[in-house]
Amino acid sequence: MNFFHCGMVSIIGRPNVGKSTLLNTILEEKISIVSKIPQTTRNEIRGIYNHQRGQIIFIDTPGIHQQRDQLDKFMNTSSLRTINDVDCIIHLVDANSPVGREEEEIVKKLNTVQAPIILGLNKIDLKSKCVPEYISLWERVIGKSVNDLAAFVLLPLSARTGFNIDLLLNLIWERLPEGPALYPTDSISDVPQKLAVADIIREKLLGILREEVPHSIGVVVAQMQPKRGKIIYVEVRILVERESQKEIVIGKKGQVLKDVGTLARLELETLLESKIFLDLHVKVQKNWRDDPSLLQDMGYDAQIF
Repeated sequence: MNFFHCGMVSIIGRPNVGKSTLLNTILEEKISIVSKIPQTTRNEIRGIYNHQRGQIIFIDTPGIHQQRDQLDKFMNTSSLRTINDVDCIIHLVDANSPVGREEEEIVKKLNTVQAPIILGLNKIDLKSKCVPEYISLWERVIGKSVNDLAAFVLLPLSARTGFNIDLLLNLIWERLPEGPALYPTDSISDVPQKLAVADIIREKLLGILREEVPHSIGVVVAQMQPKRGKIIYVEVRILVERESQKEIVIGKKGQVLKDVGTLARLELETLLESKIFLDLHVKVQKNWRDDPSLLQDMGYDAQIF
């Protein structure tokens, strides 16, 4: 007899190790924005994987990194608070990047949890030269060989190519409890619509601007409402911290903002299943990343501040 399994799985790791790519690959649909720029994911993104074996709720968390402001505090707290409330944890690492200070903090935290852990050695399709470092880190923290841990497994994988994704899912199913689905079985995410819209626009900004002002950019969806028949009016405020950054985001003769609008509109119309009128405004707001009320307006959890 086949039993229905359902549970929650947290994907934990440093910025830019491939957490969002992994989630999108598993779901075979883009629900989490992807960029080569670290700290792209700022909120918890829940992706819902439905299968005849059951339902897996994946939590794509912000990357653990050094704190500089309230936004950084939110992202780190958001990532680590999930580890005691899930049925399984994927500790995702970049097998080609050396162990860093953040990685040691993650392993120390994970060593205290009861949930089974899968150490995902991502980007294994590349040279994967740092695999021994991650194994040594875990063994140093736990004080024994990883082979002696019943609730711990190593898995080489590639979120980009899909290598070992099926094996990863099998390992997760084996670790989930039996139980009914927590979400409708036709759902793939519980991300609020305004947050999804803001993330898509931020992704397009990051893609065009690269390293110029990425961590100083915030996106707030001020309003979304029907306008002139079936067209949806979407007003968006793009926040920067200095006038010089505003000029960069707008671009010469407004070209950057136009390009962002064009790219975002195509994806947003698919998301909203409607034609949209996208109204983008750039606003200078100094120290917005340290403003709790503004961060709450952007969808960040008020309990953390």
